[in-house]
Amino acid sequence: MIGRTKLDDIELDDNAKPANSHVALNVITDDDGTERKIVRHNMPFGEVGKGEYGTYFIGYSRTPTVTEQMLRNMFLGDPAGNTDRVLDFSTAVTGGLFFSPTIDFLDHPPPLPQAATPTLAAGSLSIGSLKGSPR
Repeated sequence: MIGRTKLDDIELDDNAKPANSHVALNVITDDDGTERKIVRHNMPFGEVGKGEYGTYFIGYSRTPTVTEQMLRNMFLGDPAGNTDRVLDFSTAVTGGLFFSPTIDFLDHPPPLPQAATPTLAAGSLSIGSLKGSPR
């Protein structure tokens, strides 16, 4: 399910690792085969009396595209439908993605994308008649 041995927590060889294991779906590589790394941290939480428990996951990466690809692989699958097996045993109930720019980025931000030109519909606001039904 995870892609590691249960007792020793050793990652399985690629030829023994299921394609829908958590580890297999969360190894992200560039077009040239370079693995994109992230810093990971998991913290357990819960209250047994309430039946509420789980893990908080925090991941840091140089670019959000790495984390976004991991989420696509987990929830949509790679290939499509080959979703993360860990989701058979857990349910994501919240999440967030944050961007912390570097000082260099703040000093020299990239240009803003061009705004799309809105299309106007012959003076209509497309909200229907404010006067009721025509008579």
